[in-house]
Amino acid sequence: QVQLVESGGGLVQAGGSLRLSCAASGHIFSSCNMGWFRQAPGKEREFVGVISWSGGSTFLADSVKGRFTISRDNAKNAVYLEMNSLKPEDTAVYYCAADRRGYLASLSIQARDFGSWGQGTQVTVSS
Repeated sequence: QVQLVESGGGLVQAGGSLRLSCAASGHIFSSCNMGWFRQAPGKEREFVGVISWSGGSTFLADSVKGRFTISRDNAKNAVYLEMNSLKPEDTAVYYCAADRRGYLASLSIQARDFGSWGQGTQVTVSS
């Protein structure tokens, strides 16, 4: 099991930037693909991006492609979401999550494949 704690959320104007961090504890972190999801009020949880256990592969949702970057530092047990050119529609609670399927699993965009979730961090983008 991996314990996850997100940070870095806040209030930012449209066009601004934020960097979210997710600190992980647990010895299996470096073998897990890691994902970012978000949930806006009244909406279902939405996939944002995923990064492979090695950091060598990433995949981002079309809605954030070109604006967001996902990265990780296994030495620090951390994964990051760099968000640029933020839009009001990016407002949501952002969650990081660890893929539960184990080492060498393919990248997934499905929330059901992620077994450990953080508590979330609020991102609010004002127009």
